[in-house]
Amino acid sequence: MTALSRSAHEYQAAVGRSFGPTEWLLIDQARVVAFADATDDHHWIHVDAARSSKGPFGATIAHGFLTLSLVNYFLPQLMRVEGTKHVLNYGCDRVRFPAALRTGSRARARAEIVSVEDVAGDAVQVKIRVTVEAEGSDKPVCVADTLSRFYF
Repeated sequence: MTALSRSAHEYQAAVGRSFGPTEWLLIDQARVVAFADATDDHHWIHVDAARSSKGPFGATIAHGFLTLSLVNYFLPQLMRVEGTKHVLNYGCDRVRFPAALRTGSRARARAEIVSVEDVAGDAVQVKIRVTVEAEGSDKPVCVADTLSRFYF
């Protein structure tokens, strides 16, 4: 983990900097079913192993939004912020799912600071591109441009 920033200036100086990868995380069926239960999205492609084995991916796959939610798991492993009064998740600027995340595979992430903008007060809005990849896949399973506001 990198102690990235203690000030808005340090963030501005870090544009273009990359972090990672993280350690691998197993995406097991229990996690996918728990997400299905939490969101009431029980589509067969996520929860029915028998039917999914004959489907387009040959196995169940993680929900796209489950994959996106892993950004919150991976980001603290990639960078740490110190010296802030508070931090707000401002949302995502863009999210894509170029490939499916098959259940039973392992995922990890990398991040890059794309841009930093001054906002009111002593704060910056930081766009961080998080790329989640699956072991053995040529394409990422999620690319999310996250937006966070850091108040110093």
